[in-house]
Amino acid sequence: MAENEDGTEKTEQPTAKRLRDAREKGNVPQSRELSTATVFVAAVLSLYALSGYMGGAARQWMKLALSPDPGLLHAPQALFGHAGWTLLKLMLVFAPLLLVCLAAGFVAPVLMGGLRFSNKALMPDLNRLNPMTGLKRIYGPESLAELTKSLLRIVFVGGAVALVVWHGVGGLRSLLRLPLESAVHDGLGFTLRLLLAAAGAMALLAAIDAPYQKWNWLRKLKMTREELKREMKESEGSPEVKGRIRQMQMQLSQRRMMEAVPTADVVLVNPTHYAVALKYEAGRMNAPTVVARGVDELALRIRQVADGNRVAIVSAPPLARALYRESQLGKEIPVRLYSAVAQVLSYVYQLRTWRSGPMPALPALDVDEFGKGARR
Repeated sequence: MAENEDGTEKTEQPTAKRLRDAREKGNVPQSRELSTATVFVAAVLSLYALSGYMGGAARQWMKLALSPDPGLLHAPQALFGHAGWTLLKLMLVFAPLLLVCLAAGFVAPVLMGGLRFSNKALMPDLNRLNPMTGLKRIYGPESLAELTKSLLRIVFVGGAVALVVWHGVGGLRSLLRLPLESAVHDGLGFTLRLLLAAAGAMALLAAIDAPYQKWNWLRKLKMTREELKREMKESEGSPEVKGRIRQMQMQLSQRRMMEAVPTADVVLVNPTHYAVALKYEAGRMNAPTVVARGVDELALRIRQVADGNRVAIVSAPPLARALYRESQLGKEIPVRLYSAVAQVLSYVYQLRTWRSGPMPALPALDVDEFGKGARR
């Protein structure tokens, strides 16, 4: 299990931010075995596929190089240009092989996590000059892993090459009795089989090393619980600060809500635990709108503000509870409560016009407090 410099265990998986920061610094998983294997395998396969073309081109180049124009003897100043042109033609012979190897050099980084170009990786790291860091690399688990890879390299590559040589030693002896062209053909075939065996062994070693390097890279980036908490605070903010912000937002919302209570037409109560203030403006609103709502202490404050501003307070427990559960602040009331609220508003409007005589009575409200779809 990975440990921090202070000895604390790193038990938490790296976060997306930690992985992103590591890549920006040039810290990406790398497998030298995979890089070497991809280039070597690409070169061997290219030789196998382009051997006919390259052999013919090399033969033509040798004829050109060994049979120069006799006119060059009388023009020494042209020898330099002829040598340069001859060298360029030789490079063109091997150009396909070089291009394939160059392209193969990008395969390993892509397989290990994508190409990354980071300027931070070019900056000098003074920690590499620390003798203690060097000793940890030499005598630490990394050196043991490198030793294991070296032994596996000897076993895989050496074993594959030895098998090819063992089965082909008879053919090598017979090359001395063959004509030159046949000996060259058979010798090149043996060499190609030797290279293919070595390439297969290197590919097998890369298949083992690449997942290990990816796992080791993630292991080094693991975090302690304290590091994880610190990162969460940095990215999402301190819980104390966030709680304080939520509290201030709630206070501001309640303040605006209390300022809207005097504009309400009616406040429906439970009679003490719930309070919902409604406002309706004909022509401007499709339905009554909730301008304030609360329970317990907040409901008491709504009642006090409404009472101080001569806003009608109507006790309708089922309707008040249903409105509180199903309505939202600043939104219109649910459709299923239209009829009951309309009766309440009609009653309030009668109270406003009442001057003498018997006081109008609140009509009987048929309200299903827990209607279909309502939250209990």
